[in-house]
Amino acid sequence: MATIPDELLVHRAQLGDHAALCDLINRYERKTYNLAYRLMGNHADASDAAQEALVRVYTRLHNFRGDSAFSTWLFRVATNTCLDELRRRSRVRHASLDETIPTDDGALPRQPVHEAETPVECAERHEVQAAVHRAINRLPAEYRIVVVMRDIQDYSYHEIAAILDTSLGTVKSRLHRARHALRAILSSTEAVRLEIARIAG
Repeated sequence: MATIPDELLVHRAQLGDHAALCDLINRYERKTYNLAYRLMGNHADASDAAQEALVRVYTRLHNFRGDSAFSTWLFRVATNTCLDELRRRSRVRHASLDETIPTDDGALPRQPVHEAETPVECAERHEVQAAVHRAINRLPAEYRIVVVMRDIQDYSYHEIAAILDTSLGTVKSRLHRARHALRAILSSTEAVRLEIARIAG
């Protein structure tokens, strides 16, 4: 059975077709949550932000004019919802490393061990991934968003610009600054870790 295009579902939903609206929400619910999880850093906040974003989509669907793809508009709403929440905070809670990683195919254990890895290699990989995760959570919201979209979710520069409703140049500039800030955070973290190891040794 052929998949009904988003445009047709949107049109039907705007005319009051509840089933079409449910189809739209179901189609993008997981992707919306995945984006929120990467931006918010933990399951509870991601669930709240994703739910709020979908409520906003529901209540504002009549304002959608089709100037962009529905998915672009939805992810813009989701991103702005997360930004609103992050800006209200004085600090951002970090995700538990025990939480699973949400994917389109379901939840996966965080940082699964590769069969060929030694225990030392596994521990080192976990340490690196955890450090990167914490460093991303320390970035300002505007920087975190472009890093997540480009380097984790693999959106193109043009897609990011459309979702954030900004220019291509702004996206590239923010990403350059974000990566520079991320390297600085990771370098500082590594320096501290080595100093602690030296003193302890």
